[in-house]
Amino acid sequence: MKNQQNKTEMDNVEQLIGKVMQVGVLLAAAVMLIGVLMLLLTGKSGYSGSFHPTTFSSLIQGAIGLKSYAIIMIGLFLLILTPVLRVIVSIYAFYVAHDKMYVWITTLVLIILIFAMVIGMFGV
Repeated sequence: MKNQQNKTEMDNVEQLIGKVMQVGVLLAAAVMLIGVLMLLLTGKSGYSGSFHPTTFSSLIQGAIGLKSYAIIMIGLFLLILTPVLRVIVSIYAFYVAHDKMYVWITTLVLIILIFAMVIGMFGV
């Protein structure tokens, strides 16, 4: 009985992970498509010269200002964030299944992903 319950829980979590991946990719693609369409229609990135926003706050400000380049970059950010969210959901799934070893392994993967993002952001 308990094995059947665990299998049902894992099936539900796997479906949730699949939905997270689908929604993440579709949302990222839609945001990037909006940015590309804006770029094609206006012919402008929204920024002068070779300036490109490099911080999250400048991306948000650019998107609020309807700058196509910032909107495209936010779409790319969402695309990068999708597998990270999948790792977070996987940690929850292994926790629900009481699989401590995989909780620790997946948590380590998340820490490595975050560490890599920090290195990429600050160029350490």
